[in-house]
Amino acid sequence: MPLVLASPISFAIMLLYIPLIVIRIKNEEKVLEEGLEGYKEYKSRVKYRAIPFIW
Repeated sequence: MPLVLASPISFAIMLLYIPLIVIRIKNEEKVLEEGLEGYKEYKSRVKYRAIPFIW
């Protein structure tokens, strides 16, 4: 959306927000691995975390 609106401030905020989301996903996976039985097996079967065919 920042690119569509041509807002450099929004684009900068978006660039800062993406790494925060990645950190949060990794933290949640760590908590799930420690507290949820069978999550490691599930994680090994599921190839992508958030964006299909990318990540």
